[in-house]
Parts: sequence; C-alpha cells; structure tokens
Amino acid sequence: MDITWNTQIYCLIGHPISKSLSPIIHNNFFQINRLQNIYISFDVKKNDLQTVINSFKILDIKGFNVTLPHKISIIEYLDDLSFEAKTIGAVNTVENRDGKLIGYNTDGMGFIKSLKLNGVSIKDKSILILGAGGVANAIAMSLAMEGVRKIFINNRTMMKARRLSNRIKDFFPEVVVEYGNLELNNIPKDRIDMIINCTSVGMYPKVDESPIDLIGFSSKLIVYDTIYKPQKTKFMRLARKKGYPIMGGLSMLINQALCSQAIWNKDEKFKTLKDFKEIRRILNTYVE
Repeated sequence: MDITWNTQIYCLIGHPISKSLSPIIHNNFFQINRLQNIYISFDVKKNDLQTVINSFKILDIKGFNVTLPHKISIIEYLDDLSFEAKTIGAVNTVENRDGKLIGYNTDGMGFIKSLKLNGVSIKDKSILILGAGGVANAIAMSLAMEGVRKIFINNRTMMKARRLSNRIKDFFPEVVVEYGNLELNNIPKDRIDMIINCTSVGMYPKVDESPIDLIGFSSKLIVYDTIYKPQKTKFMRLARKKGYPIMGGLSMLINQALCSQAIWNKDEKFKTLKDFKEIRRILNTYVE
C-alpha cells in the first residue's frame, strides 16, 4: 500500500502494547479490502492519556482501539458511549465522528460473533463463566443482551464474582445470576450448556495449567477458552478428549477487530466470513 496525503490513520493505545496482534489484524484487513489506511500502535502511559486524546482530535485520527490499562479511564475524555460500552463500563473502540469521540465496546460483540460463525445459539441457555475481570464482564453483559437464561460467575475471589453478578442483575434483572468460587460447589454441572474460561490460567508460559477439571458435566457441553496464546490450551485439550466442541480466543480477537472496522467504516460488510478466514490464516503464522 502506498502512503499518500489522504491515507487515514487508525491506531491502538495502551501500556504495554509491544505484543499486541492488533496491527497485524488491521493492516492485513486494509490490504485485503484495498483501503488506503494504516494502523499503528502507541505506548501511552496513564499520565499522558488526556494529552494523547486531545492530539488525536487535532490530528483528526479517524478511530482507535484502547487496551489496558485505559479501557475504563478513557471514558471521561469521550463525548458519548454506545449502549454496550455504557453497560459494560469499558471502552475498547473509539470513533472520531466529526470531532466528537464516541466510545464502543466490541469485545462482547466479537465473542457473540464467534459463536454465530460456529452456529452456536445461547438463547435460554445456562452458561458458566470462569473469572470476573474485564473479559468476563464484557462477555457476561453480551450474553445477557443475547437472551441467555442463567449465568454462573465463578472466580478465585468471591468479592469480584459477587460484584460482577450484581452488575449483571442491575442491567438485566430478567437473567438469573449466581456466583461462587472455582471449586464450583454451587454449580449443577449436568445443567451447564457452555463453559467460558475468562481467566489467564493456561496462558503462555503456564501452558500446562487448566482452570478446572471437566468431571461431572453433561455430554452436550460446549467449551470456550478466551485465551489465544496458545491456540489450544490444556483446558481445550481436556475438553476435546471428552468429545466436547471447543472454541478458542483467536476467533473472538479477530471478530472484535472486524466489529471495530464496521464501526469506523460504517459498513456491516466488514464483518464477513471471508475477511475472518483470511485474517485467521495469517494469524496462524504468528500464534502457535
């Protein structure tokens, strides 16, 4: 791609950002779709966040992604939020709409999109979420929006599990929510339709760990691990041995990026299966 006077700039801000796959995903997306755009990363520390945001307005940066530690703190510098961002309480995508900065959260969107690409419906299902951090929050809220029947939040620390449980109930009182620890003593295992691992257990370099065992769950169980390094975690390997369908975090990562592109380009065609498959093929060379 030739960089010219009318090349549009998109970017990622966070700290640290050196291992992010976002530039690879987005720049390949631009190349696949022959868009005259470029995506770069900026390592932005907490004290510099407001200055950087003001600079983006001046430079007319059309859109940018936000990663840790700024997903919550950036909200005070934005002009408006999408429903998803308000509900989740965090932002990972920002659109510059004629000088107004609009915050979105595509993490949950990407998760739901990855389910739909695999033909999985969660309406009226019972879901067990392992973890209660930012990823669990985004996924739980998105599940509630999609009509899930019951959500179990199980986390190492009960306080965080209770806090997320209460947040879901506040926004979606029609969804039944329970919480507990990772011993799963409160879980009717034979009634769980899907387990979603939102913890870091099994992530590189501790690849020989699994957040839980899979004893006692029903034969209809689906297992989803949001980790993408490695692509096949020990948790997923245990699930496969038991014959459960498995899904990994790389699909969510790609789809949340494609959802960002659909927002920036104001076109749903940028969430196509063709783009997903091509970017997935490229990322397979970067992630084992």
